[in-house]
Amino acid sequence: QMQLVESGGGFLQTGGSLRLSCAASAVTFNAYTIAWFRQAPGKEREGISCIARSGGSTTYLDSVKGRFTISRDNAKNTVYLRMNSLKHEDTGVYYCAAQPMVYCSLSPRSYSFWGQGTQVTVSS
Repeated sequence: QMQLVESGGGFLQTGGSLRLSCAASAVTFNAYTIAWFRQAPGKEREGISCIARSGGSTTYLDSVKGRFTISRDNAKNTVYLRMNSLKHEDTGVYYCAAQPMVYCSLSPRSYSFWGQGTQVTVSS
């Protein structure tokens, strides 16, 4: 059973940077594609970025391309999301999700395992 724990959220000003971490419990971590999602108040959960189990394939939401970078360290069972040049509209609860699959997807329906989320607030 896969368990995920996010960390690294916080409150910061526009233009700042954060690195989120998603620590996973599964022994077979390298069999899982991992994705980051964001949910702002009153809005649906949206896919931000994903990284395939090999680490060789990544996908980004258009609005974060060039600002966010996803990476994974399979030896540490951890996926990171580096977020630079943060904007007020990046505010939300950030979740990581996992699914044992080959490809990368930004659809929430593709993932069975979810963390509890970490809050990111960017002041305007």
